[in-house]
Amino acid sequence: MMRLFLFLATNAAILIVVSLIFNLLGLQGALDTQGIHLNLQGLLMMSAVIGMTGSFICLAMSKWSAKRAMGVQVIETPENGTEQWLLDTVRRQAQQAGIGMPEVGIFDAPEANAFATGMSRDSALVAVSTGLLRSMNEDEVEAVIGHELTHVANGDMVTMALMQGVVNTFVYFFASVIGYVVDRTVFKTERGYGPAYYITQMVAQLALGMLASILVFWFSRRREFKADAGGAQLAGRHKMIAALQALQRAHETPDMPPQLAAFGITGGGISRLFMSHPPLEERIEALRNSPS
Repeated sequence: MMRLFLFLATNAAILIVVSLIFNLLGLQGALDTQGIHLNLQGLLMMSAVIGMTGSFICLAMSKWSAKRAMGVQVIETPENGTEQWLLDTVRRQAQQAGIGMPEVGIFDAPEANAFATGMSRDSALVAVSTGLLRSMNEDEVEAVIGHELTHVANGDMVTMALMQGVVNTFVYFFASVIGYVVDRTVFKTERGYGPAYYITQMVAQLALGMLASILVFWFSRRREFKADAGGAQLAGRHKMIAALQALQRAHETPDMPPQLAAFGITGGGISRLFMSHPPLEERIEALRNSPS
């Protein structure tokens, strides 16, 4: 969940900044030089530039932004047995998965959480929370690490960046068309772009972006099953199931922190469309039913 949240938040911020730069430089106005017709082909090309640029800048910044946002302390020289065990476990599993040794870090958070991010399979970051280390045994932590390294090995961040870039393109395109139509038909702007265009476009971007995020969350849920299977291969199926059951027990605790509820283990109906992770019971059942 943390990996997806950081990616989406950074992507949204970059997309807004890039679109503002285009507007401030007057590049948007080049599409409407005659003041009558909207150049849809030109708009689509510009939307693709903005959408893909935002997504891949986000991907390139993913490790840096994750470290800063989560306060990740990268383990350079192990200071205790736990840190040494983490490095050894990640190194061994990275070799098994056929990827380069990632950076390994710990961040301070009471809830059990972990994430992996990075621009390529050979330049990633794997981080675990202090809450995870306190609440799970070594077998369970090993499975969680295997799950995260599988995301790296499968190139999920790159695939997500491509998908988000396409989503950004069409969100910006249709938001611009909506802004143009409202500006022309409702506010009767005859040439150029009036304030209504920019306000409507921004509101439409937010609304369409939320709807389009359903596709990103759908992709995330599918990849979680794959990552669970990969974690089972790297650490052992019984360890992966045990790790998911540990999260399930935490979920059943009455005073569960809200961050765990956002870990993708609750929800149904329409709310399921916005879940980054499938329900834990479905993930456990999928592992139990998978071939040995």
